[in-house]
Amino acid sequence: MSTKDAILAVFQQVAADQGRTLAPLSDATALNECGLDSLGFAIVVSCLEDSLGVDPFATGESADSPPVTFGDFVKLYERAVA
Repeated sequence: MSTKDAILAVFQQVAADQGRTLAPLSDATALNECGLDSLGFAIVVSCLEDSLGVDPFATGESADSPPVTFGDFVKLYERAVA
């Protein structure tokens, strides 16, 4: 499973667990319009740390250019996993 597929699966699971409707996710989807709130994003990051073994937000990798779109979010994790 690719990093992007793993991230997509976590987004979908968190949205389902939170009873939220997830917008169709493409690389251009703005994170603030995807359907998750701040708690949902915190859960996504925690789940991804468990499954991928990295948290790019804890290491400061996102400080210079925080992710704005789903594609940015995926790239941030792809760089951290590499």
